[in-house]
Amino acid sequence: MTEVMPWLAEAEADVQALVESAMEPMLGVRFLATEYSTGPVHGGRIDSLGLDENGSPVIVEYKRGVDSGVINQGLFYLSWLMDHRAEFERLARDRLGATAAAQVLWSGPRLICVAGDFTRYDVHAVREHRRSIDLVRYRLFGNDLLGLETVASVSGRSPVTRRVRRQGTGPWGRRPRHGPG
Repeated sequence: MTEVMPWLAEAEADVQALVESAMEPMLGVRFLATEYSTGPVHGGRIDSLGLDENGSPVIVEYKRGVDSGVINQGLFYLSWLMDHRAEFERLARDRLGATAAAQVLWSGPRLICVAGDFTRYDVHAVREHRRSIDLVRYRLFGNDLLGLETVASVSGRSPVTRRVRRQGTGPWGRRPRHGPG
């Protein structure tokens, strides 16, 4: 046996690439788009967009470590999404077909925040909020394992606790210089 110490990615984009490459088996979300622009008025980019197994729109926001702004950023994008339903349905139609676009369920859009960790204030905010929000902690192990653990959820879904093994070295082929996370 060999102990494998957990560590954080060197960059947020590394976490995003890992999750997007296997979003459906890891999060139960069909991937639609990455770095989706909210246009010049809102001036943002949604990290990942998808549809869950129930047909609900899903926004996934990533942070490398702990960032207290991740929930507020995600809620800003969730508000944008609710005001741009037709645009999202067009995206779903273009990527998944007319049937998927016609079955988008707008009563339960979700926000999934994936980060190295969350503060107790983040966890409290999620439990007090009325929307479907999941806080998911990630850790990298060795060169080929990604662990996801639900820290808090108000989605009513069963918690995520998964370890995913990737073939080869994957996008995080080297460990950070400063040791575990």
